Amino acid sequence: MSDPKLEIQMLHDRVMVRIAQGSGERRSSAGIVIPATAQMAKRLVWGEVHGVGNHVRTVKVGNRVLFSPEDQFEFEVQGQTYLVMRERDLHAVAAESSDDGSGLYL
Repeated sequence: MSDPKLEIQMLHDRVMVRIAQGSGERRSSAGIVIPATAQMAKRLVWGEVHGVGNHVRTVKVGNRVLFSPEDQFEFEVQGQTYLVMRERDLHAVAAESSDDGSGLYL
């Protein structure tokens, strides 16, 4: 008997996020490579939303969001690692254009 495919539906205000590739090592403005293991301060990371609960108001599937990866719940589906968090744990959403944004662009 093969395993049936089950749809994952997030509950309440939960958001399912996959950390964006390239969140590991980074380069300083001077060109120095900083490894992912170097911890100087708590660093926020970008991720892509892959699922939202029915009480989530601000983000939708496909949005890029900024959050702290620490103290989040992690799970794996078909070899991909995802994080589950509440909507209030997100710090920012990257959108195509907005009138009330910060004026900064990715």
